[in-house]
Amino acid sequence: MENREIAVLLAETADLMEIAAEDGFRIRSYRNAASMIEGFPERIADIARNPERKLTDIAGIGKGIASVIVEILDRQSFERRDQLLEKYPPTALELLKIQGLGPKSIAILIEHLRISTVDDLERACKEQKLRTLPRMGAKLEEKVLRSIEQYRRSAGRFLLSFATETAAELTEFLSRTPGVDKVTAAGSLRRGRETVGDIDLLVTGPSATDALERFAAHPRVHQVLGKGSNKASATFGLEGVQVDVRALPVESYGAAMQYFTGSKEHNIAIRQRALKLGLTLNEYGLFRVDDESRMAGATEEEVYEKLGLAWIPPELRENQGEIEAAAEGRLPVLVETADIRGDIHMHTRESDGRATLQEMALEAKALGYEYIAITDHSKALAMANGLDEKRVVAFARMVRQMDQRDLGIRVFSGLECDIRKEGIMDIEDDALAELDFVIGSVHSYMKMETAEMTDRLLRALECPYLKTLGHPTGRLLLHRDPYTYDFERIVTEAVRRNVAFEINASPERMDLHGSLIRLAKSKGAKFTISTDAHHPKHLLNMRYGVTMARRGWLSASDILNTLPSEQFAQAIRKN
Repeated sequence: MENREIAVLLAETADLMEIAAEDGFRIRSYRNAASMIEGFPERIADIARNPERKLTDIAGIGKGIASVIVEILDRQSFERRDQLLEKYPPTALELLKIQGLGPKSIAILIEHLRISTVDDLERACKEQKLRTLPRMGAKLEEKVLRSIEQYRRSAGRFLLSFATETAAELTEFLSRTPGVDKVTAAGSLRRGRETVGDIDLLVTGPSATDALERFAAHPRVHQVLGKGSNKASATFGLEGVQVDVRALPVESYGAAMQYFTGSKEHNIAIRQRALKLGLTLNEYGLFRVDDESRMAGATEEEVYEKLGLAWIPPELRENQGEIEAAAEGRLPVLVETADIRGDIHMHTRESDGRATLQEMALEAKALGYEYIAITDHSKALAMANGLDEKRVVAFARMVRQMDQRDLGIRVFSGLECDIRKEGIMDIEDDALAELDFVIGSVHSYMKMETAEMTDRLLRALECPYLKTLGHPTGRLLLHRDPYTYDFERIVTEAVRRNVAFEINASPERMDLHGSLIRLAKSKGAKFTISTDAHHPKHLLNMRYGVTMARRGWLSASDILNTLPSEQFAQAIRKN
């Protein structure tokens, strides 16, 4: 089992324990272990099976949790979890995915209304039964109904990061098949969509069909949905994501990559272009209509070339002008992860991060960055131990002292400052003036009317120390819709005031998304790409922000933190 799967089982059990009103210390031990395991750099399963190592040597894992992990590895569950699932229906875990409900609320619903499914919950809300219960009311009913609608829209969808990690695991596994030359991901995963419904893998080589047998026999395949001479489909892992593996002849590899990468709209337009040229395109190749002779198919590049097009990066294949740009030589040179010179949104133990300032700096240096900005939370996020004015000033002084040490990386002092309901910044200007870099973010009152939210952001932009709008729509993928405002009006004002837009690379956010990035770029906006890291491991998420930037047609020149250190310092100087 992978670390994330072990972590999910522990975290879900902690939720069930909280529903059951069990001891808080024990619940926290499960949650802390889940969090630690998810971010642990080694496979917990490998350590557990190594006779020379002990799980209890890992900080945060005691004897009790260690025995639970061993049981999980043996049978993908453990005794306490089984007991709780006998007491509560498995669907109780599904209820926890509904925004607005926590374990204590669900316990009340189960006790008073015998609710066990999302359908039961929806019915109770529509019958206005929640408002009769303690600490619940009409507003919660409305919120829960909206959340149920969002949950159903996102059911069967998976974060890009999850799909990427799963595809990487299977690619490595299938590549070990003798006679397999290449295993490549296609579909919405290759295009960099924020969420994906399934995973497509294409395999070539003299024994490509053997990879289908190997895939079907994988120990984490739950159910084989179908297996033929050139395709195998199965549900994979605890999450049950569908994976389709296709074996291809080498001469068709490029055409198949083009076809199975999509999008559907892009492919339709490409095939129509082929027909106008007297050609026909499918997953096997590009052929003449009149004599069926093969024109291309081994590589994508030759397929696009024969159609009179430059090769189109997968992230752009949405039929949103990329074909016309490819025909006219107007495709942008898209930003690459290697172009990023610094990560400028991260948190430390000063607020809700999991590492020290120095640990974050040294990890960023190891990744090859020239600089970072430490941007802990401001005081409005009390639960995150946010900084007040006095701590902001002291923190800026501490960062300046650290920056003078020989760390081999420049450290800018920063803050993720809350934009309060009224639009004013959460920290007074004289304290913000002590900092190098200020991100302004909305973390509360996200259900404001469009006009109110627009006015809120316009007032925030008046702050002379604000340099970037953080995660500018506030969305949480598969969990929370973006808040709404007049985006074009905010872009226009941000450009006038020299305020950039953050592309937040956290896999749960991926905010901004491609179409808004492209709109903002058309208005002259500049951008930053940052990980919002709360742990050194999170710094590796930069690639997801870069993927969003590429989907928004951005080049390195559009992004501030592709600049060398001194030029970046000039770019963020105070307004």
